[in-house]
Amino acid sequence: MIVLGGGAAGENVADRTVQGGQSTLLVENELVGGECSYWACMPSKALLRSAQVLRAARQVPGSAQAAKGALDVQAVLDRRDAFASNWSDKGQVQWLQSAGISLARGHGRITGPKQVTVTANDGTTTDLTARHAVAVATGSDAFIPNIEGLREARPWTSREATSARSAPASLAIIGGGVVATELATAYAAFGTEVTLIARRGLLGALEPFAGELVAQALREQGVSVLLDTKTTRVTRSADGVVVQTADGTEIRAEEVLAATGRSPRTADIGLETVGLTPGDWIGTDDTMLVPGFDWLYAVGDVTNRALLTHQGKYQARAAGDAIAARAHGTTLSDAPWGAHVATADRESVPQVTFTEPEVASVGLTARDARASGYDVRVVDYEIGHVAGASVRADGYAGTARMVVDEQRKVILGMTFVGPDVSELLQAATIAVTAQVPLDRLWHAVPAYPTVNEVWLRLLETYGRPNGESISA
Repeated sequence: MIVLGGGAAGENVADRTVQGGQSTLLVENELVGGECSYWACMPSKALLRSAQVLRAARQVPGSAQAAKGALDVQAVLDRRDAFASNWSDKGQVQWLQSAGISLARGHGRITGPKQVTVTANDGTTTDLTARHAVAVATGSDAFIPNIEGLREARPWTSREATSARSAPASLAIIGGGVVATELATAYAAFGTEVTLIARRGLLGALEPFAGELVAQALREQGVSVLLDTKTTRVTRSADGVVVQTADGTEIRAEEVLAATGRSPRTADIGLETVGLTPGDWIGTDDTMLVPGFDWLYAVGDVTNRALLTHQGKYQARAAGDAIAARAHGTTLSDAPWGAHVATADRESVPQVTFTEPEVASVGLTARDARASGYDVRVVDYEIGHVAGASVRADGYAGTARMVVDEQRKVILGMTFVGPDVSELLQAATIAVTAQVPLDRLWHAVPAYPTVNEVWLRLLETYGRPNGESISA
């Protein structure tokens, strides 16, 4: 088979098809490893981590007295470079070789059923035909909104922000999602004067309290947060950029970052040759097969199912195994939660926003659960009331929310906001994905004193199995 795109999703679908007995060729025009390895997940978390550790140390007496120095920004950038492998994919290519995956360097375009043409950097072309399948894993690009002058102002996207060689004196960020809030957190810690401009609130896809707490924290970190603010014009001069808003405000900054979402990288991969629309997202069924085809698959961001690296890899594992099963005529386990489907994309997606405080969530928000027709009860608990939280840091503050399906007595969604709450997420993901009954969760005893005790407090707030309600 042939895989277009050598990012995390492409690597994983190729690995699974090789393990399933398929000879597999991966086509990549940039760096093997893709966006996550060099311009997203890994470098961005490296940029965030040092300041997070320093702030944590300053919240505990004893370490607070020792942690009096300033953040060494250059050391942070150097560590980021190491996490991005200095933008060399040598190690990733070696892994492909060890896994038995062939690599073609160049731009791949579909030219017909199961047919791909690869154009190398020197202009030479190679025509390929897959015996069984082609998988599109070309990912997504930063979306640049239609704001007057923005494109001409040469804005940063997440790529420039995560690979910058130095921190600008000032940075205007247009957007209110994960990329915007994480990079605002990172650059504020570097001493950059950051202004974040959001058309609505922050982190709008999550529970409302998450965005509210992150906005409050960003302001405490020195970020100017402008909510419900529309950007109308951007201009660049020798002195930097000027960002104008609908209310007449002008923000002057050295750089401007457009962090307003993603668009599919499908404009020039030959979709029109098989009747699909260039530039569109590619829809799939849960085995990641594109409807109307028996040979074309898509995985990762390009599907618009869940634009997260871990979900793309999950889709790729399902697709790779499904491709191999179909190729060999073995039984396809394509019922919900089967081995060959990405069922979790629908209502069990985990996500962490690495702001300070962190936001960790899985499953449905209360809003989305109600919109889906569930009979919902929402239970909130302040994480700082848990003994384990007070041990971790003086003044630990955070909130947990449990969204319960009242008919089945199972959890539909969980959201945690607070320091290090990402470490609570896998337990929540298991509870939501496995639909563990609340009555059984009472027997999942949290170790004391850890922040995990918030699970017990949420159950107590909801009420005991015998129906007795307990005050938090």
